[in-house]
Amino acid sequence: MIYNNVVLNVSNSSDVETVKGLLRECGDLSKKEPGCERFEIYQSQVDKLQFFLIERWSNQEQLDAHREAHAFKNIYVPHVLPLVSRFPHPSDKLFD
Repeated sequence: MIYNNVVLNVSNSSDVETVKGLLRECGDLSKKEPGCERFEIYQSQVDKLQFFLIERWSNQEQLDAHREAHAFKNIYVPHVLPLVSRFPHPSDKLFD
């Protein structure tokens, strides 16, 4: 099991709604990809410029395939990444 958590900070407050819409589109597509067991998107209640992507993938190969899929290559990389700073946190699940 691969857990990938990403913190995104939107650089300009005028881009928050754009980023939110793009993340929704990415999430909807990513959830349909083979090996995607969890793909949730959260927006902070404290800082509306901050988003959290909580992902769980069956294995590393599926996560690697996700990074070659349409949502990642054609939406996330060219349209989301220029509007945010990104802090990935590959993680280990410690407790059930």
